[in-house]
Amino acid sequence: MCKKDKYYITTAIAYTSRKPHIGNSYEIVLTDAIARYKRMLGYDVFFQTGTDEHGQKIEMYAQAEGCTPKEYVDRVAGEIRSICDVLNTSYDYFIRTTDKKHERAVQKIFKKLYDQGDIYKGCYEGLYCTPCESFWTESQLVDGKCPDCGREVKPAKEEAYFLRLSKYQKQLEEYIESHPDFIYPESRKKEMLNNFIKPGLQDLCVSRTSFKWGIPVDFDPDHVVYVWIDALSNYITSLGYDPDGSGEQYKKYWPADVHIIGKDIVRFHTIYWPIMLLALGEPLPKQVYGHPWLLFGEDKMSKSRGNVIYADELCKMIGVDAVRYYLLSEMPFANDGSITYDTIIERFNSDLANTLGNLVNRTIAMNNKYFGGIVQEPNAKQPLDDELTAFCLDTVKKVDDSINIFHISDALEAVINLAKRCNKYIDETAPWALAKDEANKARLGTVLYNLLESIRYIAVLILPFMPDTNKAILAQLNCSASGYDSLSSFGATVPGTVLGKAEPLFVRIDSKKFYEEVEAMQKANAESEKPIEEIEEDEIEQITIDDFAKCDIRVGEVKSCEKVKRSKKLLKFGIFDGTGERTIVSGIAQYYQPEELVGKKILFVSNLKPVKLCGVESCGMILSACKGDELQLVTVDENIPAGRKIS
Repeated sequence: MCKKDKYYITTAIAYTSRKPHIGNSYEIVLTDAIARYKRMLGYDVFFQTGTDEHGQKIEMYAQAEGCTPKEYVDRVAGEIRSICDVLNTSYDYFIRTTDKKHERAVQKIFKKLYDQGDIYKGCYEGLYCTPCESFWTESQLVDGKCPDCGREVKPAKEEAYFLRLSKYQKQLEEYIESHPDFIYPESRKKEMLNNFIKPGLQDLCVSRTSFKWGIPVDFDPDHVVYVWIDALSNYITSLGYDPDGSGEQYKKYWPADVHIIGKDIVRFHTIYWPIMLLALGEPLPKQVYGHPWLLFGEDKMSKSRGNVIYADELCKMIGVDAVRYYLLSEMPFANDGSITYDTIIERFNSDLANTLGNLVNRTIAMNNKYFGGIVQEPNAKQPLDDELTAFCLDTVKKVDDSINIFHISDALEAVINLAKRCNKYIDETAPWALAKDEANKARLGTVLYNLLESIRYIAVLILPFMPDTNKAILAQLNCSASGYDSLSSFGATVPGTVLGKAEPLFVRIDSKKFYEEVEAMQKANAESEKPIEEIEEDEIEQITIDDFAKCDIRVGEVKSCEKVKRSKKLLKFGIFDGTGERTIVSGIAQYYQPEELVGKKILFVSNLKPVKLCGVESCGMILSACKGDELQLVTVDENIPAGRKIS
């Protein structure tokens, strides 16, 4: 296949505050799937990811760990890159914002914008959010807190340089409205225009003096370049952009075809970044896609909630391709996705082991059994075969249409549906019955040929999502027709080919063993938590009296208690709340025997949103307290009636 146009695709660069959880890893797998697909079509792809390594938080983290900021980011950047590699992502360049080439280019960018009057020196006085490293005005706060993360802000004042966003507001607004696909999906575009741009842009603080871990402003060394110009410039500095004259790689690949980013940083990439480029006189990226989040159940993942899953650990448990499949298939296009251990098991066993794995295994096993592994000529066709052929060709179009609009889960679903159609074809043709009569031998050979050719379609189409599975299937097919162009017509499998041995692609997950591994993993993670995380969570979890008032804490009487199946950690409580009995699940099984808790008066949060844990709906949360390495339920005087509210 001849090379087509260039295709430059990027992820957001990951902040080196800590090891990323699996919700963060979704983006690199998503971007990798798109990059692999474009390569398969023949595009000259350049796929970039990397790490954002400067800022006040890094300085604080390093100080808490007793190391230099550079030592700290070297370690975390190594962890981030390692996870990208574990997930088998095919990035072409991994940029670090501590790279000397990047730092020199950023200083030149800052100086160019200053010299032409787009950056000016002033003084900033406002409300500062340390975790987000952002200044806010009083009117921008939401309920008195940071509008981005909901945390506390503190008054701050310092000398700073500012980027004239207001100068380019009208030009940016006109560009967005005349390029309808620039911000994608449509809902993100409307949010940017209506909530941020049209109400009026305020000039942006682009330097800091209150910390030193950053790129120095070379003409004013008391200042360091702030995150916006530093981090966002990575998309062009990596290609060799230089205000004094850019290299050939920059001229070849810029503008980016798409920036793949999380929905929480759309504003930075569709307002700050385009205005920087407009000021530099450079083309804007063709598209910015703000994808949704991957949640644990219905919550964001965080250490404080105890619901963090790491991609490398999950890969050890179920395999790299299974993790990639789950991430890509479970995330809707527009809404947040959800990851739970129950759905991991369900998806793996149903889609991968039963549908795909079983199809490949039994088809190759039947051909090996009935024809000594030799692929037969398809010379005994029937109308039913045309339906399967049409399904294969239609699947190619569905996958292409879906990926082009970033509906990746729909593309994967189309491939799995093809596997389901093949399994149905097996039921319709009953090869085992055909094998009983020598007169049906030609028909049996044709049926198995059609199945093998359909599996080849699945193998080729699944490459962007599950590259190792692609190789494993093609190895068993012993097939050389593995390119995308081989899908233009049905029949590229060559009769006479000798198949490989039928090997299981996926072995069903034993849920009991799986949950034992999860428990061991969670215990190991809890023991390895570092002090800096405790410091950060203390800052994050500060609340007001109004926040506390939202919690409806009541006295409850334990009427029943038993262990939850498939979990060594959970107990299922029947709690009388004064009006009736409710079920609450609590992770305290290692500290109590169920029978010793019956009859106790405990405290519980009654208005917590119900959530399913190991298949049991929990309607509340029982309060407990730590005592050394142990955990104890908070109990109350037996004379206090169940249902009484705590205030």
